[in-house]
Amino acid sequence: MHPYNRLPSSGHNSPSPPPSPLRSPRFRHSRSKAGGRFNQPGRTLIQRIVWHLLSVLIRRQGFFLFAPLLYISGMLLYMGSVSFEVVPVISHRPAPGSVYRSPQLYAKLRPEMDADNSSADAISTVWKHSYKGAEWRPCVNKSSGGLAESNGYIYIEANGGLNQQRTSICNAVAVAGYLNATLVIPNFHYHSIWRDPSKFRDIYDEDYFISMLENDVRVVNKVPEYLMERFDHNLSNVYNFRIKAWSPILYYKDAVLPRLLEEKVIRISPFANRLSFDSPPAVQRLRCLANYEALRFSSPILTLGETLVARMKERSSNYGGKYISVHLRFEEDMVAFSCCVFDGGEQENEDMKAARERGWRGKFSKPGRVIRPGAIRINGKCPLTPLEVGLMLRGMGFDKNTFIYLASGKIYNAEKTMAPLLEMFPNLQTKEMLASDEELAPFKNFSSRMAATDYTVCLHSEVFVTTQGGNFPHFLMGHRRYLYGGHSKTIRPDKRKLALLFDNPKIGWKTFKRQLLGMRTHGDSKGFELKRPNDSIYTFPCPDCMCRSNKTEDSRALSAT
Repeated sequence: MHPYNRLPSSGHNSPSPPPSPLRSPRFRHSRSKAGGRFNQPGRTLIQRIVWHLLSVLIRRQGFFLFAPLLYISGMLLYMGSVSFEVVPVISHRPAPGSVYRSPQLYAKLRPEMDADNSSADAISTVWKHSYKGAEWRPCVNKSSGGLAESNGYIYIEANGGLNQQRTSICNAVAVAGYLNATLVIPNFHYHSIWRDPSKFRDIYDEDYFISMLENDVRVVNKVPEYLMERFDHNLSNVYNFRIKAWSPILYYKDAVLPRLLEEKVIRISPFANRLSFDSPPAVQRLRCLANYEALRFSSPILTLGETLVARMKERSSNYGGKYISVHLRFEEDMVAFSCCVFDGGEQENEDMKAARERGWRGKFSKPGRVIRPGAIRINGKCPLTPLEVGLMLRGMGFDKNTFIYLASGKIYNAEKTMAPLLEMFPNLQTKEMLASDEELAPFKNFSSRMAATDYTVCLHSEVFVTTQGGNFPHFLMGHRRYLYGGHSKTIRPDKRKLALLFDNPKIGWKTFKRQLLGMRTHGDSKGFELKRPNDSIYTFPCPDCMCRSNKTEDSRALSAT
């Protein structure tokens, strides 16, 4: 076997082919000079360099790992050498309804608005809707029998503003009656926002309140001395129930009554919104009785309020004594709390930051909290400005001669913000315009007493306009339903729709007015509304506090049980 043959023998001795002759180094060297593959005739110098680089890359394949880095470096060098001044800038366009442009819209619509005299009698024709041809009437009956022996005394602290305190009072009456307890006249909790130290008798007629409830709930001015001796004559030593919001009435029976029977005196603080809206008829009757019959403003407030009502009716005698009342929430604290942006620029921004810090101490500046004024406006959460109120009412058909009563606190930047509203409605009045300084002196430093005066004037207006949510308009709507046959006679604008209308620079007066008239008609159709589950009886008194007036079979008195 040939020494280089590594295959096993098959039994035949076939000779291996002779090895190839070796090439001499001299021959290889001369061939590469003459016509190697990198030195072929006809190639330029650049082609030879490229071929050389390619051969290096092919032999060093690891080099391709650095190719992405080279590409990125090249792109960065390229971008750095290009001027971006020629690249078009894409500007962000605010969403419709997210920007306050009402002043521009007012300037555009004002000529056509002033020339429009087609709706001079709107206040006499605003309410056309009836509840299926019938009306409702109050039917809250007082008990005539005596009361059983009391199970003890309930003392509550009513927190919040005027109408939040009113909620606490009415709910306390209902709870005390249900537990057969004696209610101590509620104490009003002083709040840093409202800053009103008024007591119950400063706002309400205390004697009238006690007498109206005498056959349903015992009400006293204070806890007897023999019981207070156990607590060192200090109510803060009395056991305090911390009750969850919207608790059902059965919770009071199961958890509060046993402790009341044991201690004979209990305290509940705070008490706002501590009773569910949905309760048995006996509890609802007591709420109705307290809110619509027993709570009457104190004599000074009632006298001033009725005086202002008479003056408004006298001044609007050409309209049959009919006037519009508007609840305007554009005080500094409301503007600050809303976090909305208007047209006050940097000064407004600084004012609102300071107001938020004074009233809420860091609530709005917590790390991670994001405030989106545009989204707030789109969602209809921004308070209407005086200018927007004027535009809305003119669009709804009320002409410039309409008499308006404006219920409000101190308007933010009033000299500037009120000017357009007074231009559109020169017959606008406030309590400061209608009353003398001497008449207002006992009320000026007491926000709840001033609010109670506004409440009285708004209650007796032909039209009530609410511009922001809250307890004040909700209580007024319910009270007006109770007085006016079940119809609230209230305009509640769709503020989401208003945000879009006020931010539409292309809209004309006719289109604007058509949209607002439709909104007014919708408010008329919603005047009659029955209470649904989880609705407040203080806003929807039908059917718990009122009965149908045309069908005797549906008329019913809410008797005590």
